[in-house]
Amino acid sequence: MPNPGNSQILLENSDTVIVVPVFSEAPVIASVIDELAQYFPNIYCVDDGSADGSGEIAADGGARVIWHPMNFGQGAALQTGIEAGLENPEIKYFVTFDGDGQHSPEDALEMVRTLRAQEFDVVFGSRFLDERTELTAAKRVVLKLAVSYTNALTGLKLTDAHNGLRAFNRSVAGSINLSHNGMAHATEIVNQISKGNFRYCERPVHIVYTDYSKAKGQSLWNSVNILFDLILR
Repeated sequence: MPNPGNSQILLENSDTVIVVPVFSEAPVIASVIDELAQYFPNIYCVDDGSADGSGEIAADGGARVIWHPMNFGQGAALQTGIEAGLENPEIKYFVTFDGDGQHSPEDALEMVRTLRAQEFDVVFGSRFLDERTELTAAKRVVLKLAVSYTNALTGLKLTDAHNGLRAFNRSVAGSINLSHNGMAHATEIVNQISKGNFRYCERPVHIVYTDYSKAKGQSLWNSVNILFDLILR
């Protein structure tokens, strides 16, 4: 439940939607929703064909849940959540936030506050701007190769293009049209932001890799798959 002491922050963020793609996150989704609810009143979970009751758990935690009838992929789940947020004309800001517990709500809060200064349209979270995120040397190399490829493809200059934590304003949200359902959707987002000439910046964020999140797809092998997915597409 939200902390009554955060009522001013919740009011401040009544114009913000947190989009959480969810696929079989029953062990952690309740805590993810509870932590987000301390700062954000509008949490949209897109249950992407989970068979473990993840959507029901998220709904019990106070999130608005949109169900996909089957697993379409993270890109499709993000697109569904963004479109749902756009249906509300009072929503000005959007945050994409992974459902496996690796992201920090405090980081999301600071990213939205950066948007409110209206100097940028998009804030990308980067795990490479400080030393808080623990990465193996091999994973760091693979992710750096992926971001180099994305930068060359899109023309943007980012340090971390495949971080699921990002924030953007309504204009950017309305321009996003994802067709890549796999992990290459992250590069697709960057490419569409580049083509729209939107103003962007990066903020350091802390990604927490747990045994659970690694099992869910944050392993080195998954990073290699991202790189090959980018090249093939």
